Formats: sequence, structure tokens, C-alpha cells
Amino acid sequence: MKIRSIQPTDYPAVAQLVREAFQQSEHGYQGEVAIVTNIRQEPSYHPELEVVALDEQNDELLGHGLLSEVAIVNETMSFTGLVLAPLAVAPTAQNQGVGGQLLKELEKRAKELDYPFISILGHPDYYPRFGYVPASRFQIEAPFPVPDEAFLIKEITPDGLTGVSGMVHYSKAFE
Repeated sequence: MKIRSIQPTDYPAVAQLVREAFQQSEHGYQGEVAIVTNIRQEPSYHPELEVVALDEQNDELLGHGLLSEVAIVNETMSFTGLVLAPLAVAPTAQNQGVGGQLLKELEKRAKELDYPFISILGHPDYYPRFGYVPASRFQIEAPFPVPDEAFLIKEITPDGLTGVSGMVHYSKAFE
């Protein structure tokens, strides 16, 4: 498997993969392709924070991951970090480590760009194995009702969450 930055020629295949992956997920497809498309239009979009995993032998698309900017805001301060949305693996490639490899690559790139944290709204049995913990441990709240164990965060840079607290504010791409 190889992981590389997305290219515009990947967009149609990524849209199909994201749709298929989420249709078969626990919560079903909820417009994730539109979110991806909208994030790409944001001024803060970083193409290097959108990656694809490909089968090295036939270049078949196995997975996709995207990080975009998010703010955590309290009464006096705002902190910029990243949110993972979405992470998608082709149904035929699931449970083979593709998602974990995509996540590791995205974390490495986030660290290189000096982002302090990554927030995730995701499966509580999956993301903790990569060091994600409930955001509530840092007095960080979601802007909508969500189970505590599914709203997660991870420091990417040392002390990346020191002094950070407040409510997450997603970009307009998520509306």
C-alpha cells in the first residue's frame, strides 16, 4: 500500500469510495461527500492534509482521509487545530490496517505543519487505540449533543492541548 496526497483526478473515485464506505457503516451515509467537496473550497484547505491509500500493485483506491481546520473557542481565547472528517476505507479493504496507516500519515503531516491537536467525532472502539481520548478530559465540548466517548481529541505537538478549553467550532463546510 502507498499513501500520497490527493490529486484532482482522484476526486470522482474518492467520492464513490466515501459514499460506499459510509453506506455500510453503523450510522449510514450522511452527506460526507458534500462535506469533503465543501472543505476543498475553504480558504484554509491544505491539499497536503488530504490523502489517499492505493494498492501498490494495481493503484486501486483503498482509502481516503482528510483533515481540516477547526477552532476551539472559550470566553477569552480561540485555538486552531484540525478535525478528521472523514476517514473512509473501501469496504473490501476494511480491517486490514488501511485506516490506521492513513491516520498515522495525516498525524505526521499535521505535526510537520505545527498543528497542536486533532479532534475526531468517531467510533469509540477504534480511535482510542491511536491515542485519542474523550475531549471532555480537556473541558472541550462539541457544539451538539454527542456521546462523550465518541467526541475525541489528541495532542499532535507537545503540550498541544495545554490551556485549551471551550467549544469546538466547525467550518461552514460542515453545515
